[in-house]
Amino acid sequence: MCNLENESLKVLSLNRISIHNIIQQVIFDNFAVLLLTGFIIGTVGTLIGAGGGFILVPLLLITHPQWSPEMVTAVSIVIVAANAISGSVAYGRSGRIDFRAGLLFAFFTIPGSVLGVYSTKYIPHHIFNIIFGILLLFLSAFLIIKRKEDDLLQQEDEEKKKGQRSAVITDKENTVYRYSYNVYAGSAISVIVGYLSPLLGIGGGIIHVPAMVHWLRFPVHVATATSHFILAIMATVSVLVHALQGNYDDPYILRMVVWLCVGVISGAQLGALLSHKIKGTVIVKALAACLAIVAIRLLWGVMN
Repeated sequence: MCNLENESLKVLSLNRISIHNIIQQVIFDNFAVLLLTGFIIGTVGTLIGAGGGFILVPLLLITHPQWSPEMVTAVSIVIVAANAISGSVAYGRSGRIDFRAGLLFAFFTIPGSVLGVYSTKYIPHHIFNIIFGILLLFLSAFLIIKRKEDDLLQQEDEEKKKGQRSAVITDKENTVYRYSYNVYAGSAISVIVGYLSPLLGIGGGIIHVPAMVHWLRFPVHVATATSHFILAIMATVSVLVHALQGNYDDPYILRMVVWLCVGVISGAQLGALLSHKIKGTVIVKALAACLAIVAIRLLWGVMN
């Protein structure tokens, strides 16, 4: 009798979970919801230079739990590409993109981005969630606890190092940014970002922006703009690899991608506009908060 009751409870629990997942999926598949979701992803992703994949991946994991990591990253990375391209156009007009550094770092992301796409085939679903959650939590903690350092002294020391390159950028509002960065360190970071970006479907901006700000000493606004430009190139390469593998052949997937892209493109323009009006420290704190929320949600889901 006791065993029968236990089996009945298990069946009831599974039915509730199944119904809950169906409701979530139906709501998320509505074109208006997709448009709004894309708009929010475009605005927030462009504002902090992260592409928006860190928002979309958890949403897809929650609303489409039956999808493989390969499918989740395929959908996410095409949205990241659309967001990055649209945002880069807006940032290009603002004059905040360091094209010299951006092209160099983008070049070093390409080999990793191709390898990352193929690696998604071999990662179990729960392992994918754990890796993604821990990575986001680590980055959030790094941004929060990072102490302010004397930028002038740091730059004087770094200028003596091999591979150091100085840059001066004047944006549309006549704000002058003077900084220097290590070419070799930036290239090495870009290789890692290139691999992790399509592997996790996050676009790589959540790794590149903190690295460019704290390790390479880029000004925050230049880092977010340049990261977006790098992301546009890197994500496009990943999308092409996914397309060659036939990951966008399903009409259901294609419809979702189209509606999300429409929302993302318009949201990216708003995000780039807002970035001119928000202080760099606020952008970094917003990035840290977003990463922490997403990380906790993913790891909580794995534990339960």
